[in-house]
Amino acid sequence: MSDVKKIATRESYGNALVELGREHDDLIVLDADLAGATKTGVFKKEFPDRHIDCGIAEANMTGIAAGLATCGKVPFMSSFAMFAAGRAFEQVRNSVGYPHLNVKIGATHAGISVGEDGATHQCNEDLALMRAIPGMVVINPCDDVEARAAVKAAYEYVGPVYLRFGRLAIPVINDPKTYQFEIGKGIVLKEGRDVTIIATGLCVSEALEAAVRLEADGIQAEVVNIHTIKPLDEELVLASAQKTGKVVTVEEHSVIGGLGSAVCDLLSEKAPTRVLKIGINDEFGMSGPAKELIAKYGLDAEGIFHKVRGFL
Repeated sequence: MSDVKKIATRESYGNALVELGREHDDLIVLDADLAGATKTGVFKKEFPDRHIDCGIAEANMTGIAAGLATCGKVPFMSSFAMFAAGRAFEQVRNSVGYPHLNVKIGATHAGISVGEDGATHQCNEDLALMRAIPGMVVINPCDDVEARAAVKAAYEYVGPVYLRFGRLAIPVINDPKTYQFEIGKGIVLKEGRDVTIIATGLCVSEALEAAVRLEADGIQAEVVNIHTIKPLDEELVLASAQKTGKVVTVEEHSVIGGLGSAVCDLLSEKAPTRVLKIGINDEFGMSGPAKELIAKYGLDAEGIFHKVRGFL
């Protein structure tokens, strides 16, 4: 996919906020001294009176966002996933989740694709943390088109939403003219009969490429994009699993508590199916170029191809 347009979803986040800000005066953006990295700086430039830099104080930022929500504003609190989901977990749980306030969490730099910043900043646990909070919607878009649509949907949804974005520029695989986003509804990108590959985030484009390689080997893989980890599209997952009889989940996240766990929870209860979870196995990441790390952990097309073929 070298000739495909590539954009980091954190860029999409910043651009989408500006577009929404022009239409909605109640949208407020908060950041924790990272506006240049989270790309909320573009919003700050156009709407300085509606951008609040809270400094390196993510827990405090969460409380401010909660307060703004009680006043009828729609706050988007922004930071790296490690800080938004990790450092501020208690405040997100108690100040946003418990009262079910209308706060949106824009978490950038998620997963091992943070690269050289290393294990301390590579949050591979955020989906699990946010999925565990009652009533929290958890979204992980796969490209620029989907990320922009997700931000708009999050604004329109009344309640807490966690949005996961990445640092690495990734292929744009959706057509903005035809793409439709709906919270809680997955998308079948490729029909198949032999195995279902359920992917999320940057792994979606890699899964599609892996499916092409599998097809050359005579294996028809169905590829499903699950952009909303919670609520999960149970109907789609069940239908595809029952159709193929084998499921592989792929995520740039720990295999504990994320997409794979959500799928397994569902299938074990309603349609017992063999499942292979591809992700970060019970370990921390390491410092290195993002693309090399993705390959090292088997999250690129080649890694997915070999693991699926071995599974079958």
